[in-house]
Amino acid sequence: MNYLVGDLQGCCDPLERLLSIIGFSPSRDRLYLLGDLVNRGPDSLGVLRRLRDLGDSAMCLLGNHDLHLLAVAHGVRRAHRSDTLEGILATPDREAWLDWVRHRPLALWEHGWLMVHAGVVPQWDAVQTMALAAEVEALLQGPDLREFLTVMYGNEPARWQDDLEGADRWRCVINCLTRVRFCTLDGTMDFSAKEGAGAAPEGLLPWFEVPGRRTANTPVAFGHWSTLGLINRSDLLSLDTGCVWGGQLTAVRIDGATREVIQIDCPQTQKPGK
Repeated sequence: MNYLVGDLQGCCDPLERLLSIIGFSPSRDRLYLLGDLVNRGPDSLGVLRRLRDLGDSAMCLLGNHDLHLLAVAHGVRRAHRSDTLEGILATPDREAWLDWVRHRPLALWEHGWLMVHAGVVPQWDAVQTMALAAEVEALLQGPDLREFLTVMYGNEPARWQDDLEGADRWRCVINCLTRVRFCTLDGTMDFSAKEGAGAAPEGLLPWFEVPGRRTANTPVAFGHWSTLGLINRSDLLSLDTGCVWGGQLTAVRIDGATREVIQIDCPQTQKPGK
């Protein structure tokens, strides 16, 4: 059985309860975790340990918090007050954990689903999404990781163009796959609005509602957007349901005749706005 799972953000106990409830068997089942494995929750290192122990039965995407871990570890970004990364950064085998994290993918396309952490700009189809994700994955996994991390941050360019090169190209890809929520009709991304879809600022739409987006005929699953909550459509799954904020951890079984939604109630470990 194949399960898509929303943002964990360092919440290991809900993960364990989820595995127990579904009767997870590594020889039979596979988890697809949609990014933000770590940070803000109480046990980021425990989450990484559990997921690595599951081996190939847990396919883990990178989210913005996972990239933030790499940037902090390499001295590119300062830790935030709400970060809970110290367990990873202080462990004697931190380099092994950081290496494991940077070898996770930014996108997957399996079982008919395109999986990303945040979204896909309307200019990309599934094939281009996977190709661009692979470009940036090669940089994250390569020998010049720190140099890449130094140019990864920033909001520009906010609109994808196929002729983008170098840092502008990579930054645009990263921002789309790990940060986007809203964009304009022409695909210009906005990074300031974090409300739910019903509170879209004027001129902005959720990325998945932009008319003519090229992934419209490809089912897409994503996390990242806790104020959006669960969306369970035949062509779209939004699975960040605010585990770290005292919401729920959500998993959806995507095979079989009937789609199954499993939700685990989670204790609040962070207050919104921190």
